[in-house]
Amino acid sequence: MKKIIPVIFLCILAAGCATSQPSIVKVDVPVYTPCVMPKIDVPDFAVDTLPLGSGIWDQMKSLRAERLQREAYESELTAAIQACQ
Repeated sequence: MKKIIPVIFLCILAAGCATSQPSIVKVDVPVYTPCVMPKIDVPDFAVDTLPLGSGIWDQMKSLRAERLQREAYESELTAAIQACQ
């Protein structure tokens, strides 16, 4: 009789587990995903390629061209940063 009681108890527990429905809970967890961007190359700026001893007009023309190059380069960098945020 003492051996039958644990068997009956286990059968009752197993029957209770079979009738319960599993509860599914959706949990939103942020997952880190690395931002992969193509490498942005630094352009060869116009002033860096200017030979020493150039005239003032060549220097000014190169400085104006470099300003446009820097603005374009900075806009590419800004776009890459904003894409990763």
